Amino acid sequence: MNNNNINIIYGRIPVLELLKSDQPVDKILIADSENKGSILKIIAIAKEKNIIIKKVSKSRLDALSFNSNHQNIIAFVAAYKYSDLDDIFDLAKSRNQEPFIIILDEIEDPHNMGAIIRTAEVAGAHGVIIPSRRSASLSPVVMKISAGGAAKIPVVRVVNLNNIIKELKEKNIWVYCLESDGKNWTKFDYKGPIAVVVGSEGNGVSQLVKKNSDFIVSLPVLGTINSLNASVAAGVFMYEVVRQRNI
Repeated sequence: MNNNNINIIYGRIPVLELLKSDQPVDKILIADSENKGSILKIIAIAKEKNIIIKKVSKSRLDALSFNSNHQNIIAFVAAYKYSDLDDIFDLAKSRNQEPFIIILDEIEDPHNMGAIIRTAEVAGAHGVIIPSRRSASLSPVVMKISAGGAAKIPVVRVVNLNNIIKELKEKNIWVYCLESDGKNWTKFDYKGPIAVVVGSEGNGVSQLVKKNSDFIVSLPVLGTINSLNASVAAGVFMYEVVRQRNI
């Protein structure tokens, strides 16, 4: 059953049917006291599909469902269907361009994610990759902030960013990590096939993702604040790519 938020499905049978469909599911919330019956079947299917499962208080579920009969379970449905990695390469090929990919590492703020996706689409990037955990998803907020960009550029959701980075490198994609301890971002050649990793303001890029990247690049910090907003930093980098590719 749906409530007024089209992004939420609650009730055991509706959630079970949702999992049997092709509709992308962002995460499932289950009451922390619930661990029997059809809930166990839902958990098993969700784990098989690598869907995030979180245990929360019953009061949290009550609030999200406006005190409706949620039967101790709520599922969050993606506002838009995710793409596959091949879709990114197909788009680059259709434009006769070298692949240009944005990788978002734990960007949890939907406003930041929406802004980055919007800029990526405007800057001519061919796709955005996000992790399934510790990340914002293609929620209605992200769709709105992206000004429709999320519907026009492939957004790929993966279980493990490090695995996808290795796969990209096997496809001869150079992976750049946007962090504070790297070399000047204008000193590299971005005309070839590239991907750039952008991390959250709080934690930056995770250490293993950083280690698996080919290059660490940085924007100058000339004031007293030690970092830029993630969407601003991503935008600055993207337009250096645009500048180089359009000289």
